[in-house]
Amino acid sequence: MHSSGALHEDRFSGGQRKSAIRKVQMERLSIVTSRPFDEVIARIKMSIANPNLAEFLPSTRQAQSVGELESTVHEALGTAGLMLFYEFDHGDIVRKGTGSDTPRIIRLLIGNPLIMKEMSKHVPDASAYAPVTVLIDERDDGVHLSYDRMASLLAPYGSPEALQVAEDLDRKVEKLLEHAAGIGGE
Repeated sequence: MHSSGALHEDRFSGGQRKSAIRKVQMERLSIVTSRPFDEVIARIKMSIANPNLAEFLPSTRQAQSVGELESTVHEALGTAGLMLFYEFDHGDIVRKGTGSDTPRIIRLLIGNPLIMKEMSKHVPDASAYAPVTVLIDERDDGVHLSYDRMASLLAPYGSPEALQVAEDLDRKVEKLLEHAAGIGGE
């Protein structure tokens, strides 16, 4: 881990501020499958919940206790213990003007607010990485499923507590992707 900081004169307030640049080495899991793209997407979506965020987010803010928050979140989770926050169809943007129906590229932002809360208690910067990104794209050699491991992103912060939570999250996401790709048990 390399972290450096320097004091800089703040022209607007006359004070000083500290800025730091932290290098983070990231590990990316990549799985390639011969399963059809639409099937891979469907298998992922069957295992994660797709709550109505316009209702879900206010209900988490209105929770009066940790127990109430946990109950609200648990009700919104899929069988993988994760939920969909947003879906980007990057392929649609890339295909504009090509007249082609490829490439197909979907980016899913998935996660679990309770997992994010636990990581952020120990490493506030963890909130910058959650929810996590799962990228599914179709290439000549098959459908690629990619995920940047949270543990690798949080390792430089030196918190064993956050790292344990991140490793548990990584296992959940990796199991989800393996299931979608048809690796291991069906």
